[in-house]
Amino acid sequence: MTEARTVWGTGLSTIAADGTVLDAWFPEVSTTAPAAGDAAAALITLDALAGPDERRNVTVEAVQLHIDLDEAPASTADAYLRLHALSHLAVRPNELNLDGIFAHLPIVAWTNAGPVHPDDAARLRPLLQRAGIQVQGLDKFPRLTDYVQPTGVRIADASRVRLGAYLSPGTTVMHEGFVNFNAGTLGASMVEGRISQGVVVGDGSDIGGGASIMGTLSGGGSHRVSIGARTLLGANAGIGISLGDDCVVEAGLYVTAGTKVVLADSPATPDGGRQTVKGAALSGENGILFRRNSLSGAVEAVRRAGVGVTLNEALHA
Repeated sequence: MTEARTVWGTGLSTIAADGTVLDAWFPEVSTTAPAAGDAAAALITLDALAGPDERRNVTVEAVQLHIDLDEAPASTADAYLRLHALSHLAVRPNELNLDGIFAHLPIVAWTNAGPVHPDDAARLRPLLQRAGIQVQGLDKFPRLTDYVQPTGVRIADASRVRLGAYLSPGTTVMHEGFVNFNAGTLGASMVEGRISQGVVVGDGSDIGGGASIMGTLSGGGSHRVSIGARTLLGANAGIGISLGDDCVVEAGLYVTAGTKVVLADSPATPDGGRQTVKGAALSGENGILFRRNSLSGAVEAVRRAGVGVTLNEALHA
């Protein structure tokens, strides 16, 4: 292992009665090796918080490990340390190996008292209710804010941001915004739409309400979409290509790699028309306005100058 590509963490792991490791929480992560004394002290501190929780039929144990970010996840605790490293901003999305991570993340009944094995959640339902414990979801990934509280970030609905999201200071995620794991913002951004796995959004950009960015998990292809700085993805718009800096996608318009796009400000062709390209040919370029011609219905791209969008600083301080 090389120090620059290694993450250390000491935390608490929740284990179900059948031996299933449900999660691991790491209050701090580090890309440099801690001193032996500091590592031992951290383990002692957390070990004092370990023990059984009969209400949930689980045992909490202290765990300490370091992982090579270039190797694939090897355990549930390993997988959780990688997700924590992303959400603690120790490593950026797409800069660590997450191959096979789903196999190390069991489906968990997430409750307001912590993780529970789904079978136990069903079997212990009356006792859990009596203890005021409610099941809030069934998923492989927990809410970000149950494990990490990112500095300088606003999240209106915590259930819509997964652990493993990378949110830079100044980011605002509104009620309808969603940020998946291994995705997020590289600066202060407004998120009112969906940021899928693998997608990164640049500083000062705005993902409009209901907007969607294509990821790679569910048949979205292999291209990892990125959005540059000061770019606006309009309300209910969507993209399957990358956008550079200072771009605008008109509200309600979806642009994919295969979308036929008319270059509206290109020289006229011999037949009097305009050059047409696939959306992929414009992927990642700066200063483009994507719009739909209201008369012909054609998707058009127009070169533009100046800033794409300027965020309201009062909302991102």
